[in-house]
This record gives sequence, structure tokens and C-alpha cells, in this order.
Amino acid sequence: MTSSLGTTASSRILASSSPGVRLSLHPPTSFSLLSFSSSFKPFAFSPSSHFSSHQRRSAVNVSSSRGFGTVASPKCAASNPDQLKSAREDLKQLLNSQFCHPILVRLGWHDAGTYNKNIEEWPQRGGANGSLRFEVELKHAANAGLVNALSLIQPIKDKYSDVTFADLFQLASATAIEEAGGPKIPMKYGRVDVSGPNECPEEGRLPDAGPPSPADHLREVFYRMGLNDKEIVALSGAHTLGRSRPERSGWGKPETKYTKDGPGTPGGQSWTVQWLKFDNSYFKDIKAKRDEDLLVLPTDAVLFEDPSFKVYAEKYAEDKETFFKDYAEAHAKLSNLGAKFDPPEGIVLDDTPVQAAPEKFVAAKYSTGKRELSDSMKQKIRAEYESFGGGPDKPLPTNYFLNIIIIIGVLAILTSLLGNN
Repeated sequence: MTSSLGTTASSRILASSSPGVRLSLHPPTSFSLLSFSSSFKPFAFSPSSHFSSHQRRSAVNVSSSRGFGTVASPKCAASNPDQLKSAREDLKQLLNSQFCHPILVRLGWHDAGTYNKNIEEWPQRGGANGSLRFEVELKHAANAGLVNALSLIQPIKDKYSDVTFADLFQLASATAIEEAGGPKIPMKYGRVDVSGPNECPEEGRLPDAGPPSPADHLREVFYRMGLNDKEIVALSGAHTLGRSRPERSGWGKPETKYTKDGPGTPGGQSWTVQWLKFDNSYFKDIKAKRDEDLLVLPTDAVLFEDPSFKVYAEKYAEDKETFFKDYAEAHAKLSNLGAKFDPPEGIVLDDTPVQAAPEKFVAAKYSTGKRELSDSMKQKIRAEYESFGGGPDKPLPTNYFLNIIIIIGVLAILTSLLGNN
């Protein structure tokens, strides 16, 4: 990769719950999707990301009692729709330049995946509420390395201050899936952010990759979120993206023929051959069991061993369209878990581009000579302009100016002719 995380973003990211203490968090120690392990093993559901050597050397400073980037949430609880649409375009550019699809998917999943359906109160119930921006939650073993994802999107958050962290995390995750060739996710926005690190969930709500009983463990964690067997298997399919590094997670090979040349920093072991392309190859490859260079975790293998999981895994290996449909629905459901929306019905974005602001009237722009127009002439032109219904924020169609120019030209010609006579 050609660019780094950037010293500006990395110098101000996250806050320690202990005032006056500055920590330095280094790049990822584990990789997967909905993650999680107290022993820094890859998360049963988190595709890995990859960074340049400069990025891996960059430390992210953690300052006293604030959260990532800015101290408070945006003034408006609900995100601004136009800013959301613009942020989505900036995220597309980021993805195309940084190849960071896996870690941005993981960022959204880990913010939402702490949801507990048995707790009614917000934000105690966890879920998609932006709490992952605080250092106390970022330090959870399951979230190792996500400080890099926060650094990547910090400039976008700075640019669009009326987008909540909770919305930006989920927007980044859905956009990453779509830009990698996956299905369109039926998202809605307007998630309210938690206000401080005291509202973060306790550690231990996210899944592990190598539990003694993988099927039971997956059900225990995902049933707590209100998800079912079909959704567990569909979401597992996101492991088509990313790779795992043994020096960080304890899983996988140092490199394979599929990862030795990148993109990004070489190395690690991927679940699929084309590990930046979203398709159903994850299920095909696990079923085939032909390639030792592809990673299969205990929580991956169990999808074809457990009778209930196997029904869906077999279907997805054969039918990409069905997988895409079920995945899109499960991803959208996950992204809404535990969220408080303002407005309550949420905000749905359309695909129309954001309209540019109208050009303001500047009289000098229409001057044809080398000399600047006098103030009196500017006032006359402005008065004429406004008499036709124009104004500083209301440009007129071109034909108005054309008519004025024609009239002035005709008057000039007549004056010249009459003067010669």
C-alpha cells in the first residue's frame, strides 16, 4: 500500500478511562469478523485487515478521558442525510485506495455485536451505539487492532461532524461489503451515540474462534443477540474477506501463495483465494477441503458438521444468489441491534447525489474589461439581476443574461448609428 494511517488521526484517537494517562496502542494482534477471544485468538466472525509497514509502525496515542476523535457526539442525535451520503462516497475512495474492506466490516460488527436482547435499557443492552470509539472497550481482547480502523475513518468523521459514530461504523461496514462485490445492504441510519466510556458494555459479549464446543458457543452468543441458525451461517460467510496472522492471533500460517504478495502488507492466511472479493467461495472452499493454504477455524468447520448449520451452508455453497439475499438481511439486522434511532423510524438513503450549493452572484464575474466595475455599476447590475427574480442564493437561467446582453448590444448599435447621422 502506498499510504499510511496518518499521524494526524493517530495522534488524537481514543481516550483512556484513567485521566492523565497516555497509552500507545499498536496495530492489530488478531483478525476476524465478529471476533473475540480473551487469548487474542481470531474472532469467530472478523475478516482481517492489512496495513503497510508504515502503518504497522505507527502508534496511536490514547489521551485522557475522551473518546475517539471528538469529545462529544454531534449536536443532532440523528445524522444528517446529506452528510451520510457524502461520507459514503469518501468511504468508497478510502476502500479503493487502502484495501481495508475486512477491518471496516469488523468495525461495524463489533460495535453492534455486544447486544443483549435480555436487557431492555439503552445503552446497557449494548449494540450499535458508537461505544467502540472509547478506549475502555477498544482494549477488549476481541477488538485488538480496531484502533487502525478508527484511524482510517477519523478524517471522514472530522469532515462530517453531523454523522454519529454509530452510523459511521455501520455505514463503513455495509459500504465495504458492497464495494467488495457483495449484495446491497438494506440499511437505515439515525443511530444515537453513547456519550461516554461509562456506557460501554463489559468485556466478553463477542464470540471466540476455537471454543471446546463451536456449535454451542456460536448459538450461545448469537442467540443472545436474537439471531437464528440461518443468520449465524449467513454472517459467517463474510469470512470470504480477510486473513489471519499467527503472530497476532495464534491462528493461521505466516504466509501462503495467496497472501505473500499482498495487497497491503504481505502475509497471513486467508479463508479464500480472492480474499478481497465478496462471494460464496468461503462455503465452497470449506466443503471441498482441497486447499491447505486456506484457513478453516473450528467455528468455520462446524458449519458443515452441525446438522442445522449444514442445511444452510450446503445451500450457500451451491447458490450465491440465495446467500447474498440472506446475508444482506442478516447484516442489516445485525447493524440495527440495540440501536436507538432518531427519528424512531430511521433514515433511509437513496442513491441520488448530493446537490451542490447554488453559485452565489458576484457582479465582477460578469465584467468584460480589465478594470474592476465601480460600486455603483455593481449595484445597478445587482438591481437588474434581482428584478428578474435572481438573488445571492438563486441563480437565474442563462437565457436571462443572454437577453440582457442582446438588448444592450442592440441599444449600442442604434446609438452608434444615430450618432453617425
